[in-house]
Amino acid sequence: MPDVHRTVDAAWKLESAKIVASLTRMVRDVGLAEELAQDALVAALEQWPVSGVPDNPGAWLTTTAKRRAVDHLRRSRRLERKQEQLAHELGQRQERQQGPDARQDTEPDDVLRLVFLSCHPVLPTEARAALTLRLLGGLTAGEIARAFLVTEAVITQRVADAKRTLAEERVPFELPEGDQLAERLSSVLEVVYLIFNEGYSATSGDDLMRPGLCLEALRLGRLLAELAPGESEVHALVALMEIQASRAAARTGPSGEPVPLHEQNRGRWDQLLIRRGFTAMLRAREAGGTPGPYMLQAAIAVCHAQARSAESTDWAQIASLYEALARVLPTPVVRLNRAVAVGMAHGPRAGLGLVDSLLADPVLRDYHLLPSVRGDLLARLDRRDEARIEFRRAASLARNVAERAFLERRADELGATGPAGPVLGEAAEEFLGRDDLDAATRRSYGQTLRRLRRTLGDQLPLASLTPEQVARVFVTAWGGVAAATWNRHRSAVRSFGAWASLGDLAAGLDRRAGTRAPARPLDPAQLDDLWRLPDLPLREETLWRLLHESAAGPSAVLSLNIEDLDLDDRRARVGGTWVSWRSGTARLLPGLLAGRTRGPVFLSDRRPGPARTPAAADLCPDTGRRRLSYERAEYLFKQATRPLDPARDGYTLRRLKPHPRDR
Repeated sequence: MPDVHRTVDAAWKLESAKIVASLTRMVRDVGLAEELAQDALVAALEQWPVSGVPDNPGAWLTTTAKRRAVDHLRRSRRLERKQEQLAHELGQRQERQQGPDARQDTEPDDVLRLVFLSCHPVLPTEARAALTLRLLGGLTAGEIARAFLVTEAVITQRVADAKRTLAEERVPFELPEGDQLAERLSSVLEVVYLIFNEGYSATSGDDLMRPGLCLEALRLGRLLAELAPGESEVHALVALMEIQASRAAARTGPSGEPVPLHEQNRGRWDQLLIRRGFTAMLRAREAGGTPGPYMLQAAIAVCHAQARSAESTDWAQIASLYEALARVLPTPVVRLNRAVAVGMAHGPRAGLGLVDSLLADPVLRDYHLLPSVRGDLLARLDRRDEARIEFRRAASLARNVAERAFLERRADELGATGPAGPVLGEAAEEFLGRDDLDAATRRSYGQTLRRLRRTLGDQLPLASLTPEQVARVFVTAWGGVAAATWNRHRSAVRSFGAWASLGDLAAGLDRRAGTRAPARPLDPAQLDDLWRLPDLPLREETLWRLLHESAAGPSAVLSLNIEDLDLDDRRARVGGTWVSWRSGTARLLPGLLAGRTRGPVFLSDRRPGPARTPAAADLCPDTGRRRLSYERAEYLFKQATRPLDPARDGYTLRRLKPHPRDR
């Protein structure tokens, strides 16, 4: 029995993309096509243990799935003519398909159509990756979830949402033509390379690599190269992935720690994969055309692969290729990589100048490799104290355990001597721990200082903190926010500067003028639609009802503690005012509290991490969870109300406040 199940699983992973593609051509609905293919898989699991494995498992699965497709079409009045044609075709081909030498009758372009469909730009990037691995990789939701370190329910939802979006947008099952081809192909290659990179350098988790994802991306890339042999960028991407994958065995040390490229044992590089990469690169060049981003990145990989040692690497050539890549693909990450190459080719001072020009880029503000690269360049310039701070900051931003440990070790190797005097992280904790700050002010100040610490590093000597550094943080983090938000953060940093005797840290920040237009209350019909939303979480429904019935502001309601509540009189005291509610909230509150007698009324979904322990007033003593933040509550409300908003932006919590005449 286990052997049969393994055979079914292997056949499914090999043939599922072709089967789903062929069925999608028939029924013109990728969701329905996958359901029909899954029916055939279930039939195989039921029948093969009894009847034995057929000589051609793929043909059996295809034939069974198509029979189900024909049955479906027969039941559809809209497709009566087509079902007759398809049934006739199936009858003619059935005998040929069941033989030992049977061949799939999938049209050559069907799988390619499926690739373009699953990677359609109408879908979010994460959904494209999940749907591609589901339909073309044959992976289960559980396998995809384990690869990306999320729950199976998350992947299932992403795939379901993607299918629904494709159906709602009426995305056709066809190959793009003309000007659309380049744009759509770029989307496909982006998804494949995203999958590869997540396997090659995992963004989170304990391990640096997830080889399964690398293999799936390579398989998808090779398949795409067979289906689109005339596209140079496809072959270039395959070349890039083959050469990068060749270093897998040398990228980690005995304990799984990262090994930098220049320290790797090149004797452990896989020469077969390198040769395959070179071959793919030749095919890319033969296809012709202007070099695109993958061609240039593959050329950089070839330079590394051709060097017999780290010392013989042609960094000047690599820097030139990165300069060309930055013109084609001017992203901050490409510019950061160019800075690394320039630093290797022309010295660390030249590289540091390029890196410093990226410090104010919002895209890189929490990218751990920016301070990591800067730390490396500073260390090469023997500016050890500055380098140590950068490596510590990079470690605090890294979500991958192996990378974080590596960066901490780099910092330790620079010496244990700490900065003289207090540092930013310690000072911020002491400032927020003052007894004269109420809970709301502490939360507000904490948001500002948390951003300063993440951007500048906890180990930054407090005496070296300047208004220029603060201004750079503000422009990067809050350059586009509303005036009220900007001024709130500005006020917080001024208070911190005065407390720490640093002068006016906001000297380079002008106060912004602006008035917020009053939020237009939701009308009765909109409210009815809101209360009818299916499967509303109890916390969200209680919060929304309370905001509407009390007419209080979101900040006041979210600051409520259980001790403040008078459930019998349906009211609570917030500061010097009372918040009252009606029967809708009264019905929901007991279930939300669930026997709790202390702490915040509205709690977040998870417990805080060790590095972000909130104040005692914001922590539930019974569950260990923190108070729900205004930002999170606003985000959840917007997400839930997007389908109800004609603009598809979602509503804001302030719109729950009723009109004065309705109170």
